[in-house]
Amino acid sequence: MSESSETNAYIEYGTKPFYAILLSLFLAGFAIFSSLYCVQPMMPFLARFFHVSATQSSFPLSFSTSALALGVLFAGIISDRYGRKNIMVIALFSTALLLLLSVAFPRWEVFLVTRLLVGLAVSGVASVAMTYIGEEIAQQDVGFAMGLYISGTAIGGMSGRLITGVMLDFTTWQMATLLIGAINVLIAFVFYLALPASKHFVAVRLSRDLMGKALRGTLADRQLRLLFLQGFILMGCFVSVFNYMSYHLLEQTWIGLISIAYLSGIYSSPRAAAWSRKYGRGRVIFYMLISMLIGLWVMRFETVGLILLGLVIFTFSFFAAH
Repeated sequence: MSESSETNAYIEYGTKPFYAILLSLFLAGFAIFSSLYCVQPMMPFLARFFHVSATQSSFPLSFSTSALALGVLFAGIISDRYGRKNIMVIALFSTALLLLLSVAFPRWEVFLVTRLLVGLAVSGVASVAMTYIGEEIAQQDVGFAMGLYISGTAIGGMSGRLITGVMLDFTTWQMATLLIGAINVLIAFVFYLALPASKHFVAVRLSRDLMGKALRGTLADRQLRLLFLQGFILMGCFVSVFNYMSYHLLEQTWIGLISIAYLSGIYSSPRAAAWSRKYGRGRVIFYMLISMLIGLWVMRFETVGLILLGLVIFTFSFFAAH
């Protein structure tokens, strides 16, 4: 094999670059989801601090996820011009900086703006990471790498909730946010140093015509439209359930159960790759959606044990489908 072909070869399981990618993207997944969901346990505290209603206290997370949904439409296209790693590095540093800034000005409107910008920044990782994986990793190892990245998002979501949830018993929501921001700064540096540069990326010149054509071409694909609808259903249900649980379990002093449920998602993400190879991706998604409904039905009972069981089933199924 020539030196040129080795240089341009796709990265395979078991190699040092493969493990560097897994570490980097696992940490990136941790960073973006901890940044998004660290505010969820804070909702009752934000309501009291800013003198807003319970419904309004969900706005910081809703603003972030809405901005994320908008940002992913364009972040991937922008990365076509400026490179996958470059966009993800900028996104991670921006997210960390915005977390630190969000506590500097204790005004509700300012806090909401920073949360909106956090969602836009996070989209720079969420929409580009899997493209990077698809471009750089050997096809037979893509599913495993994506599963580990999703596991990172699960651990990030769990840790963001767990860290802030525990800290709120001893300190303020500002200090909890500052800690998450500091962790994200460290992750951004590690990501910048560890992630291998792209070898298969080819830059394209951006234009409004190109972006419009890309968007129209994507929306013209019926299967992709179904996937977008599934993403809307998955994230909509997931965020709604955990927003509600932040209040419901706080009243019962069982809010820590949310973090326990996340452990099931950490397991199911990489397992879903193996199930997809064996049974087919469409079948796995279908059964996981059904399983999410079963989890929701179990959670309707007021017994704490059944609520936990339903939450575990729901979370396990969500991350497998995701």
